Amino acid sequence: MKVWIPHPEGRELLGEIPDDVTVEIAPAPDRLPSEPAGVRFWVPPFLAQAAAVPLAADLPDLRVVQLLSAGAEVWAGRLPARVVLCDARGVHDSSTSEWVVTAILSHFRRFPVFARAQARHEWSYDQVNPTDELAGKRVLVVGAGSIGAATRARLAPFEVGLTMVARTARPTEGVYGVGDLPALLPEADVVVLLVPLTDATRGLVGAAFLAAMPDGALLVNAARGPVVDTDALLAEVGTGRIAAALDVTEPEPLPTGHPLWDLPNVLLTPHVAGSVRGLVPRAYRLAGEQLRRFVAGTPLINEVVDGY
Repeated sequence: MKVWIPHPEGRELLGEIPDDVTVEIAPAPDRLPSEPAGVRFWVPPFLAQAAAVPLAADLPDLRVVQLLSAGAEVWAGRLPARVVLCDARGVHDSSTSEWVVTAILSHFRRFPVFARAQARHEWSYDQVNPTDELAGKRVLVVGAGSIGAATRARLAPFEVGLTMVARTARPTEGVYGVGDLPALLPEADVVVLLVPLTDATRGLVGAAFLAAMPDGALLVNAARGPVVDTDALLAEVGTGRIAAALDVTEPEPLPTGHPLWDLPNVLLTPHVAGSVRGLVPRAYRLAGEQLRRFVAGTPLINEVVDGY
């Protein structure tokens, strides 16, 4: 059988390759190493877009698509019935949760303001200090999966109040359900979005959601851009009533001239929360484990069901 992966270094990072398995490098759907026949396990490029999905239908022997991303919205529901889709749950926990904590601290300690002042060669002590602080804030994390758990663990030492929200409530774990958001949002100083993009979460953060956040609150989106209604967000952050830290946007990439670029209470990064040096080794350790499971006929992990 053949396995296609996108990175040359992935051959070594996969670990032990089962007998009778040939690993080939397929860096993009239009740069394929061999004929489609015989490919049973495919690892698409990281953050592959919708244009890559149709290739799966052209691989007659394909049985597994193992993503390098935690999000599966581009692939879910679009593969032949014979193909199992698995995401990279767990691979991005440390990197994305680090980004979330960095974004929150940067906001409260006014790092964007200081960076702009540095570019002007301006000593801004009197204009900015004292800054706010994270200690004592109430943080609402919407998305209680593995990245949510990692974010909770990293925020806990900062003396914050933490509330977790999942698709459905888990009372024994102290986790609320999405239906509880109207009551929870007015009490949150920070709202962190870590949900996958599904039909249920698309546009989850609209005008009513944002209006329920208290004055001075911070919205942090490390999920996917379409989880937030951009027009509704602009209407709120444009007044200065709340602030936002965004690693993802809708549209993405954010076009030149879009009003989000120029708002002083918006921190933007170009979808980099998961893009760290440790990504590729961690992702291929998972892919290697999955490949060995597949060849041995044992159940795969991280199988995507209903978009999750």
